[in-house]
Amino acid sequence: MARLARFWHGPRARALLCAALAAGLPLGIWLDGAQLRHVALTALALGCALLWRVRRRQARDGQGGKPLASARSRELQARLDSAIVNGEFCFHYQGKFDTAQLRLVGLEALLRWDHPHHGLIYPNAFIGLAEQTDAIVALGNWGIDAACRQLAQWRAAGLPLAPVAVNVSARQLCQPHLPDFVLRCLQQHAIPPGLLELEVTESCCIDDMAQATQVLCRLRALGLAISLDDYGTGHSGLSHVRMLPIHTIKIDRSFIRDVGGGSAGSDTVIVASTIALARGLGLQVLAEGVENGEQLAQLRRLGCPQVQGFYLHRPAPAADVAALLAAGAPAGLVRHGVDAQ
Repeated sequence: MARLARFWHGPRARALLCAALAAGLPLGIWLDGAQLRHVALTALALGCALLWRVRRRQARDGQGGKPLASARSRELQARLDSAIVNGEFCFHYQGKFDTAQLRLVGLEALLRWDHPHHGLIYPNAFIGLAEQTDAIVALGNWGIDAACRQLAQWRAAGLPLAPVAVNVSARQLCQPHLPDFVLRCLQQHAIPPGLLELEVTESCCIDDMAQATQVLCRLRALGLAISLDDYGTGHSGLSHVRMLPIHTIKIDRSFIRDVGGGSAGSDTVIVASTIALARGLGLQVLAEGVENGEQLAQLRRLGCPQVQGFYLHRPAPAADVAALLAAGAPAGLVRHGVDAQ
């Protein structure tokens, strides 16, 4: 309390209040004392959130004052629509595992662009470009259909099936016909809804939250699971947890990196509190980015029920995932090393 009192009497607090009042003056609010501090901080938080949204929109619309896109970026963006039609996109699949026994519990479909000239391109090079146009919706719809089609192919090969998670964009969530499209894909490939999962990135900026919530509720009613991906990296994680009908929280890899060795650092505290939050809300929780046995052992101690990462399984083309589906567990030395922990 003493440190808090010193802060409020210091120059940083005065600067904070001035900035907040500048944001709140158009509202015509005049208060004193503790109420002033509360309103000022609220105004500052709202102002920062508004500024973040404006800058994000400017960047998306190409008005953010940044240098023009590189020649390669312009080339990729110009080719996006034809690349979808020509079948240049594909999925690599990464396993998700039960922490206690390392049983396979699902797969995440990770998008790749098999470019005829540049080779395999990862999403960070083209998803931002797709979000600037309607290509992101077409690409997302392709992904839903492709995941259902791949599940049908594995089933035809006599392989055990695991739920496949596909990322959806904020733009898709604002499309009221998305549940109808998903249902058509499931019916066309005769896939039970429980085998398809949709992942919403926590940091995505959903312009129409009411519409997105309605769409996701309809998808949940169909029997699909909804995951909140990259939890902890965005500006509205708790808001998304409270408002969206999610089934699973996926803790971002940035919080897993320094978890391990039994330490009780800040990341460990954040992970533990997120696990407790999910458990209290009746949600599943998964830790992303597990890259070594120490991280896995610590997550077990913290009670994290599911994990995903290079230590257990690296993303692989569909043909190479057949062995994982057949075994239902990580292969060879990795599993032996984990069991030895």
